[in-house]
Amino acid sequence: MRVGDGGLAGVTGIDTAAERPPSEAGLSAAAVDSIWGGVEAMYRSGAFPAVTFCLRRRGQIVLNRSIGYARGGGPGESRGSNARLAEPDTPVCMFSASKAVTAILVHKLAEEGGIDLDARVSHYLPEFTGGGKDRTTLAQVLSHRGGFPMFNVEGTDSGPETLLDWDRCIRLICEAPADKGGNRLAYHAITGGFILAEIIQRVTGMSVREYLDTRLRKPMGMRYFTYGLDKRSRGRVAVNYVAGQPVRFPISVLAKKALSADFAEVVNVSNTDYFMDAVVPAGNLYATAEELSRFYQMLLDGGVYEGRQVLAPETIRRAIKPAVRLRFDHTLKIPMRYSEGLMLGVNPFGLYGPMTGAAYGHLGFMNILGWADPSRDLSASLMVTGKAILGGHLLALGQLLSTISWQCRG
Repeated sequence: MRVGDGGLAGVTGIDTAAERPPSEAGLSAAAVDSIWGGVEAMYRSGAFPAVTFCLRRRGQIVLNRSIGYARGGGPGESRGSNARLAEPDTPVCMFSASKAVTAILVHKLAEEGGIDLDARVSHYLPEFTGGGKDRTTLAQVLSHRGGFPMFNVEGTDSGPETLLDWDRCIRLICEAPADKGGNRLAYHAITGGFILAEIIQRVTGMSVREYLDTRLRKPMGMRYFTYGLDKRSRGRVAVNYVAGQPVRFPISVLAKKALSADFAEVVNVSNTDYFMDAVVPAGNLYATAEELSRFYQMLLDGGVYEGRQVLAPETIRRAIKPAVRLRFDHTLKIPMRYSEGLMLGVNPFGLYGPMTGAAYGHLGFMNILGWADPSRDLSASLMVTGKAILGGHLLALGQLLSTISWQCRG
């Protein structure tokens, strides 16, 4: 169903079958309208050709909507006959928001007794010894203290095509020197995911896709929510676009170091078939906004989904427990606070808005967010297709997060 304000009605999709009356979630209609108005403001910023958004409060879906074009609405792109509107159930690449799911799979394997999170990585991957990494633990990798934040082997081509060669990635990471492993906080944009997923595969004898399917995706009834995207679904996927202000020095250099490729190149590769064929544990899980919100609601509910215990409560407690106090992240160049696998909220203002120190979730390239906030009893997901670092969209995003925090308080 397509409704909305007068100017956006034609590009707004609402899952009326899923959305519940605001009163069932302890909200007023005005509060929900205010939150959705914040999403509309993000779209109006021009940085996001498509936005999908899902908000659960007290376990009830109050917003599950889309706005914009999944294809054909990018900056400077003509909306021809191939243009396609986004829908609430449009699959979107989560990019780094995938890390939270991979981390929870590692915690699940620990719950099952397959691994010890405090054990050394080299116990499970004997070749993981290059440059002093032999003492690095799984917990340190999960909390971005592993000492191998980038593909930084001198003289080695580590462009985006490297990410599609699993064995090469593992070899490069294992052989690379460590950078103060266990001590220096530096976001592992790509590398940590490969090591964690490789451990899952070696211990279980299953592919990481199969492990995800059996532990989360199928038990929770997900349509997508997996690494890559099957060919029959690619006609529905949202296309990613470079947007916002041009990325220039020094930000361009920082972005390239973190992503192992130029900013625009990463965006372009993400729209290719070979990227959707691949498994990139830290960056190519596809989901709808509702599926990502469902995942965080399960964590918020102590690991229960529709009466089924998907994760043990003690597993979640460890997964969301702060592992790193607020410290300067040498990759992201900002102060960050992590658990073993999740980005944590900060007071007075953090990733998830003002006074969200109890919140946990993960950010994805760029401005994709999935999170749960126990203090507000909410789980939310914001999926966007415009990849913009700088621009007016940042103000709109901050306002949206502030509105959610304010309207869902108490």
